[in-house]
Amino acid sequence: MRTERVEFVAEVSSNHAQDLQHCLNFIRSAAAIGCNAVKFQLFKLEHLFAPEILSKSREHLKRKSWELPEEFLPELAAFSREKAVQFSCTPFYLDAVGKLFPHVDFYKIASYELLWDELLMLCAQTGKPVVLSTGMATMKEIVHATEVLRRNGCHDLTLLHCVSSYPTPVDECHLAAMEILQKSLGCPVGWSDHSVVPAVIHRAVHRWGASMIEFHLDLDGKGAEYFSGHCWLPEQIEQVISDVRQGLIADGEGVKQPAPSEKSDRMWRADPSDGLRPLKTIRNHWDG
Repeated sequence: MRTERVEFVAEVSSNHAQDLQHCLNFIRSAAAIGCNAVKFQLFKLEHLFAPEILSKSREHLKRKSWELPEEFLPELAAFSREKAVQFSCTPFYLDAVGKLFPHVDFYKIASYELLWDELLMLCAQTGKPVVLSTGMATMKEIVHATEVLRRNGCHDLTLLHCVSSYPTPVDECHLAAMEILQKSLGCPVGWSDHSVVPAVIHRAVHRWGASMIEFHLDLDGKGAEYFSGHCWLPEQIEQVISDVRQGLIADGEGVKQPAPSEKSDRMWRADPSDGLRPLKTIRNHWDG
């Protein structure tokens, strides 16, 4: 499988600390390290977890401080455009779809919401591109979600193979599933990374043809989700992005022919008549 271009999406997740300047720094960093897009999450805790959980779990209640303030959206989207990166956000409640509509270039639907048909329908009906993560899902569930999106007007769909463990062990990445998704559902397929292993990203692109790589980004190792072990720092992922793109350039056109940089040496090959270099046609004319 070959891919001509890979889009890198920096997932800010809940590492923003509800600080607008810190959010803008994420966008600035994503642009600087070569990302095509930056993605945030829009949720309200009371619409994310059932009251039966929130009434019993102090740890889940702490995530209130992870919410992205809605009033940040216009400035985040505008700054993303200024930095020439796409702005995306994951809606985690139904009203969030409409709130995001004026601002996002595409919707991202998280693996945990893959079963929620109503959310899928609302995102599809906007007519904007949709990226759907498939962590924990069976093929039957993915096929159903894809059908819901397409039935409701989504004509630009990217599926992300994903393993929703944080971090993901390398031997559980199962990258070969990307080929199954692409062949079965006929849409671009990428990899949502939780491994923080460069080799996994290289394999996803160069062996399995990932068209998109999403990764979790933290700027300084102090973000709310960094200590789970699934976030990249800018200097780590920047080298991976650069290396992946160099690798794609190295693919060429799939034709075996002399490269421009080696053409001047063609005459210096061994002549087939005597095995000596260069070819006889230039020996007598060579002036050193």
